[in-house]
Amino acid sequence: MPNNIAARESEMNLAELRGDCARMAPHWVVPARSAAKPVAPSLIHGVTVPPSSARLIDAMSEYGD
Repeated sequence: MPNNIAARESEMNLAELRGDCARMAPHWVVPARSAAKPVAPSLIHGVTVPPSSARLIDAMSEYGD
């Protein structure tokens, strides 16, 4: 099976990666944090939960058990 990773990418080490990130950081824009707004259940479409997951959550007394 051929290796499709470019030679430069496979040779990058953590120090180079951190340096690249440090150079890019000033260009990143952090959006202003806004409070989450409630959404009416009637507007939520296309979400499916497998029955096994629904049973697992239903069996919990509180989320995070």
